[in-house]
Amino acid sequence: MTHIALASSSARRTVLHSLFGDHHGWLLSRLRARLGCTHDAADMAAEVFAQVVALSEPQAIREPRALLTTIAKRLMYDSWRRRDLERAYLEVLALQPQVFEPSPEVRALAIEALLEIDALLAGLSARARTAFLCSQVDGMKYADIAELIGVSTIRVRQYVAKGLKLCCQNLMRE
Repeated sequence: MTHIALASSSARRTVLHSLFGDHHGWLLSRLRARLGCTHDAADMAAEVFAQVVALSEPQAIREPRALLTTIAKRLMYDSWRRRDLERAYLEVLALQPQVFEPSPEVRALAIEALLEIDALLAGLSARARTAFLCSQVDGMKYADIAELIGVSTIRVRQYVAKGLKLCCQNLMRE
């Protein structure tokens, strides 16, 4: 390793050490107040700093608390979205007859698949996502979907095609 690379690595370590030392307690207390759970706050703070460590140039951070807050908010929103999705899945599952009782592994796989689909469809507009889900999940007719979201039937067809294209592209990558 060259002298410049060692100096750069050392400077990076110093910046990260300083960033953690100066702001970890502050972030942890904010997360604890927001989440109401010390353990969840500690986990989330660790994830925030893991993302900071993954940054290519932490030396370029000008407003560390703003960055930490932004990362933490994104993680909280993802966590809440996942919790809401899991809750909705479990509510639907509770409505099923007792004969249908999937194992914890099947539940975890279903939730993982739902999260993957949710992330995939996040690339669509709200109307396109609604049209796609109404068509593919609820089995609604295009005319009914068009009336529901206030667009033409042709537009619904385009929205559904766009969603199907995203799904197919994702399958081709796997």
